[in-house]
Amino acid sequence: MEQKAVKRGIKKEFYDIEAPMTAMRISLYGGNPEEFEGKTVILDLTKSLRGRSFELKMRIKNDAGKLVAIPINLKLAGSYIRRAMHRGSDYVEDSFIAECRDAVVRIKPFLITRKNVSRGVRKALRETATKYIISYIKVRSIKELFSDIMTNKLQKGIATKLKKIYPLAMSEIRIFEFLKDKTIIDNSEIAEEINEVQ
Repeated sequence: MEQKAVKRGIKKEFYDIEAPMTAMRISLYGGNPEEFEGKTVILDLTKSLRGRSFELKMRIKNDAGKLVAIPINLKLAGSYIRRAMHRGSDYVEDSFIAECRDAVVRIKPFLITRKNVSRGVRKALRETATKYIISYIKVRSIKELFSDIMTNKLQKGIATKLKKIYPLAMSEIRIFEFLKDKTIIDNSEIAEEINEVQ
């Protein structure tokens, strides 16, 4: 009687993922480090950021068996924004693509005024915020920018700059997203859109 070979399953275990941008520990269950290459994880940073409800999306890179999570997207929860809004105030938002020192990114700032303001004031807030952000990010790396947004450094700078126009109830970056590495792109692809906001 011929015996059939029994295929044994791959032994699975937990693998630690390094996430230099956070103090959180990440462990994933799998058969080997190679299977995690390119996969994404999403971290809720609400507790570590003392109530500011950011979600950090990271892509896993397998570096010779060492797994590292690289940040690609930072998003502020809609519920956090809704709690900050109130009657008798206005909001100002924008969305644009810009270049930092080593990458191309998409940024969506979100501002809430203390009281209702005119259309002219909202326009001035939007334009001044955009110019400030572009100037701020172009001399910093993508890693520095993720850190500055999570620690509220960029947002405080925006609020201070805009205080001369109108005091804000909230100054936030709703979405900050890595798009492309500057070393591998054709600048003509984004030049037109960048020029529109400068």
